Amino acid sequence: MARFIVFEGGEASGKSTQSIRLARRLGAVHTREPGGTAVGASLRTLLLDARTVGLDDRAEALLMAADRAQHVAEVVRPALAAGRHVVCDRYVGSTLAYQGHGRGLSAVDLRHISAWATGDLWADLNVLLDVPLEVSRRRAEGAQDRLEASGDDFHDRVVRGYRELARADAAHWVTVDGTAPPDEVETAVWQAITARLPDLVAADGADRA
Repeated sequence: MARFIVFEGGEASGKSTQSIRLARRLGAVHTREPGGTAVGASLRTLLLDARTVGLDDRAEALLMAADRAQHVAEVVRPALAAGRHVVCDRYVGSTLAYQGHGRGLSAVDLRHISAWATGDLWADLNVLLDVPLEVSRRRAEGAQDRLEASGDDFHDRVVRGYRELARADAAHWVTVDGTAPPDEVETAVWQAITARLPDLVAADGADRA
């Protein structure tokens, strides 16, 4: 059975590193949001470019949903239909954390928009890499994009929002301490995922566990 696994977390939480490692381990399709398609790449530039100013919070949410609709139609659903596991760096949880908790938009509205955009496709499991804001700040390097530059208060709401999402839906979320070295985080992620989705133990490459 093809599984859809999503990595979530705040800035510099290690999502990209860990999602790539898991995808390699499973022989899965690895993708990301925003920007997992050619259309999405253009939307990602608009959404994250520091030169994009005055973007309304609702417009931001709708652009994220547009990226997600194209991504699911072009990448995620076809891969799952072909029997491929999909590992994604960000999905609906990011909208609920960033545009919901961060921007203060209605979580109910955001869920409805996301459900419509994806044709009601939800992740089998969301892996939250939990990293305190002070650790994220230490890890941050280089120029900040538009969302990264939203300020500590915003990012604190995002981190707390992620924790609330994971607590509220324990059946579809697991939380892993993202502050450890990458190899240790990878081991913890694999243990957490296979405890929830034991069928993955038989996946290609999983015998390294």
